[in-house]
Amino acid sequence: MKLIAHRGASHDAPENTLAALRLGFAQGADAGEVDVHLSRDARIVVHHDADTGRTAGRKQALAAQTVGELRALDAGQWGRWQGSAFSEKIPLLAEILALVPAGRRLFIELKVGAEILPELEQVIRASGLAPRQLPLITFDLATARAAKLRLPAHEVCWIVEYPGFGRTPRLDDLIHQAKAAGLNGLDLEFKFPIDAAYVQTIHAAGLKLYTWTVDDPAVARALAAAGVDGLTTNRPGWMREQLSAA
Repeated sequence: MKLIAHRGASHDAPENTLAALRLGFAQGADAGEVDVHLSRDARIVVHHDADTGRTAGRKQALAAQTVGELRALDAGQWGRWQGSAFSEKIPLLAEILALVPAGRRLFIELKVGAEILPELEQVIRASGLAPRQLPLITFDLATARAAKLRLPAHEVCWIVEYPGFGRTPRLDDLIHQAKAAGLNGLDLEFKFPIDAAYVQTIHAAGLKLYTWTVDDPAVARALAAAGVDGLTTNRPGWMREQLSAA
């Protein structure tokens, strides 16, 4: 089972920053994961929220700010990072891609629609990274379908949040929708009823299964035993230690 650093090693450094991604890979993560948006001047920036209020102190939509305006903000001094040694800019995706080591991967979560794909294709090509190193993930099935059509050499997976007791989607329906969209896998919240039979059904359909976001070693061990392909965690180094100790 591969360990994926959620927004980088975001337990130990401010999320979605160069520091967090460097640390995630230094901690031995098999892959990193970042979120991407388009700025007002159509550049791809790495940030989770649609506005900069939570992580950079100025509540304004990313889509309303240029890269220059976004780069003037400090994304390393917020929340529990206030007063820390971190001083980070909101990175461009191109800067993040330059950190991906040979043999490792970066999951790119599309936080906007298909309008990002032309610029994404250019940034990926300029990076020199192989398509197999850059899987694409999104909650929006239509965007996933469009991404697979535009970038067919890349693994594309559909992220699905667990809706709660009594409203769990049928696995057959999830598989059917993913296959109909031409996708390569599912990326399910860990709260889904994932066991070995569940994983085997997904694999038998020719799909991969990733899970998110797990910081509990007992949950991680159960998912590893079930056979998931990858697990997203905020603490990749620590999580590997826990799994190795077990």
